[in-house]
Amino acid sequence: MNTTTLTTDATLPGRFLRGLARSADGPAVRAGTGTLTYRELHERALGLAGSLLAGLPAGSRAVGVLVGKGVSAYPTLLAGLYTGVTTVPLQQTFPAARTLRMIEASGVDALIADDDSLPALLELAAAGARLPVLFRAHTDSTAGTEGLGGGEGVGGAAVRRPPMPWIPYRADAALAEPVPTRPDDVAYVLFTSGSTGRPKGVPVTHANTDHYFRLLDARYEFGPEDVFTQNFDLNFDCGMFDLFCAWGSGGTLVPPPAAAYRDMPAFAAEHGLTVWFSTPSAVALIRRMGGLRPGAMDTLRWSFFAGEALSSRDADDWAAAAPGSVVENLYGPTELTITVSSHRWTPGQDRALNGMVPIGTVHEGHAVLLLPPDGEQAPPGVPASDEGELCIAGPQLTAGYLDPQDDEGRFLDRDGQRWYRTGDRVRRDADGVLHYLGRGDSQVQVHGVRVELAEVEAAARECDGVQDAVAVAVPTGGTVELAVFYTGRPVPPAELARGLRRTLPVAVVPKRYTHLDAFPLNSNRKTDRRQLAVLATGAPPPAAADTVTREGTQERSYGAK
Repeated sequence: MNTTTLTTDATLPGRFLRGLARSADGPAVRAGTGTLTYRELHERALGLAGSLLAGLPAGSRAVGVLVGKGVSAYPTLLAGLYTGVTTVPLQQTFPAARTLRMIEASGVDALIADDDSLPALLELAAAGARLPVLFRAHTDSTAGTEGLGGGEGVGGAAVRRPPMPWIPYRADAALAEPVPTRPDDVAYVLFTSGSTGRPKGVPVTHANTDHYFRLLDARYEFGPEDVFTQNFDLNFDCGMFDLFCAWGSGGTLVPPPAAAYRDMPAFAAEHGLTVWFSTPSAVALIRRMGGLRPGAMDTLRWSFFAGEALSSRDADDWAAAAPGSVVENLYGPTELTITVSSHRWTPGQDRALNGMVPIGTVHEGHAVLLLPPDGEQAPPGVPASDEGELCIAGPQLTAGYLDPQDDEGRFLDRDGQRWYRTGDRVRRDADGVLHYLGRGDSQVQVHGVRVELAEVEAAARECDGVQDAVAVAVPTGGTVELAVFYTGRPVPPAELARGLRRTLPVAVVPKRYTHLDAFPLNSNRKTDRRQLAVLATGAPPPAAADTVTREGTQERSYGAK
């Protein structure tokens, strides 16, 4: 345990303490019918953190925090951060096999779970997890026992307990204050999709988040009167924006339930929402529900969008529905700590390239490098290109992935700096504003979730009956959906989707499945992904297409089934 002094500005727990000092008896979170004040949330987190530390194996490197979005998720996540040990947020709705890979990759030594996570714990146990677990909702009446399975009475109900060592909740073990941490300590690890077919772990330090939130504090000046949406899951990096912008200012978090989207203006008015943050896909959904009427959300004063390209039409419609709100498009991969650039939209007067809102200018203290398509640097004396792959260096950049083998092709050491290659193609205009042009690789955003097509393809190949698979992205309704083409024997789509849900998050499970005798080939005799992308939009397939068998002979047997 290190002995450095915790400061209120340098760490994530410190940001919560700042909010606690401003709004001790004010609401920190309202979720469903539950509300926790800052004081209540702080005390619960101290109690959970103390019990967790008492049950952690010596020398533990990381704790997994299994949460949903109910009110108990917030003290559970904060407790993980209060331990001073690296926190790994885990989503209870993810497939157990995927969560287990994350646990193993990040070196998690124990789990803490919120009140709603018992089904996920049971699934993890069935998948082979045998970690010590603190589960407050089902330990209050069983303190001191070890979990060996079976049932017991809690709150008048019989529950099953996972066959894992049970960490008892102990009120007498509550911490007096969060465990101190240093700026270069890893605050949390989040996982992104990997082209190798497995998730990649991104360690984010307190120094990374400190630089980020200091800039946001100066730019937005949030205060205790602000009420923030919490649309993002807590294992998604933009969820950290929601939490620690709200908690650093003494404001209130309100996660909208799915039903709220049927009438978001009514929900916004009921809760007095002032700060909105979501993917642009939410705009299309609210529009379909009739919620983008002019002036419909007049309580909002800030509106942020990230995770997908934001169209100028969506930005204009949102600005009309929330006339008192400033609309900003935020951009940033997980590797650059939540978001690393922003653009403030001016309806009717702003510039849009290809109908898309710019991603703006990068945060202070960061450098930008645009790599031409071939990845080579411009010759000496030649001005840098104003179009190319966006690379960024600076204090928000992670040092690298948990597995250094994943760094190859993503990190670039040049000019004495370490750069992250985003894979995004951008154009820089005369004012230095960056415009998004598209991806330069096989990575896509599906409802704000970043996924490598190669990971989807690897998962599809594991399905019974599938010989080979190709995934493509299909634009639809302001976002994208995934479609899979596969060879082998025909398999019912529901069976394929069920198989993929065992390893992929629900949000990125493909919606369409097409069996082919063989994949179409381009002039280089490689799989013609462009042709498959056209087919995925519903265009009819050609009568025949050249394909190549394993023996190299040509066939005329292309056909969609």
